[in-house]
Amino acid sequence: MKQEMGIYHNSEKLKSYVDRFSDARLIVVGDIIMDEYIWGDVSRISPEAPVPVVDIKEETKMLGGAANVLNNIASLGGNPILCGVIGDDQTGQEIVERIKRQGLKTDGIITESHRPTSVKTRVVAHNQQVVRFDRESRKKLETQSIEKILDFIQRMQNSYDAIVVADYGKGVISAELMEGLRGLVLHSSAFLAVDPKIGHFECYRNVDVITPNHHEAGAYCQTEIVDQESLMQAGKQMLRELKCRYVLITQGKDGMSLFENSGEITHIPTVARKVYDVTGAGDTVISTFCLGLASGMDPKSAALISNFAAGIVVGEVGTSTVKAEELKKVVNDRLK
Repeated sequence: MKQEMGIYHNSEKLKSYVDRFSDARLIVVGDIIMDEYIWGDVSRISPEAPVPVVDIKEETKMLGGAANVLNNIASLGGNPILCGVIGDDQTGQEIVERIKRQGLKTDGIITESHRPTSVKTRVVAHNQQVVRFDRESRKKLETQSIEKILDFIQRMQNSYDAIVVADYGKGVISAELMEGLRGLVLHSSAFLAVDPKIGHFECYRNVDVITPNHHEAGAYCQTEIVDQESLMQAGKQMLRELKCRYVLITQGKDGMSLFENSGEITHIPTVARKVYDVTGAGDTVISTFCLGLASGMDPKSAALISNFAAGIVVGEVGTSTVKAEELKKVVNDRLK
């Protein structure tokens, strides 16, 4: 049965759940990335090649990948711990220091001396991304590193509500690691959620939550999602084949759709008034959705509030986070 969102919630109830985010404890596992931004203006084309010449005005750095999921959870008031891998380099040290300055623990971060810390550098002019270049290794983690991550989580002794996997295809997420994570939550009350990467779906079977965008869902189902019918088929196929409890497919300007293993399907229209940059929107969706579930929200409420959060983020250029007070304001404005 398909339902349109709009009859389930009132603003006061949703805001009370946001206030409970501070009780939620989430472990984030995934690829740790430093996002660099080079900001400038373009006023001419290079005489050497048909490319724009960017006059650089400013450079900024932000935590990206799984570290941005950590940021999103912390910004919304939750209690996250990050597990992943950095290189033995200056960028890796800077990431650790930035996390520590936020008052967050870094015990779950492993260093591999022969692996560079992942860096994505974006050149942005007039609010448009001109080019991106990456410095990274995508090779699989050393077996010892996988064991260290799993041992660290096991030592947490079930003092967490969820494990959130942020897969950016940089080598951290593998079948071996996912098998270990499934084993850790099997006999606990915690749930396992994944923000997926194309090409890794065979690793995600029997997780509780998966949050693909429509391109990722279409790639898995070997079909292009172009209308309601193809969307419905993809969501049902993913539920059936991956044996998940919830599949939340994000669709950019078309909102998102929640598929539950109970058979219910809920479409949530977008709330974004302007879309400047979708960078990090997937991080915001899985962070908010999992915080909602961990705080006792039903999945429809959690999906609705994650849609509100994503609507805030895409209105900003560059990887962004949402504060709890911002989210409550949007909830109040949208559900008067």
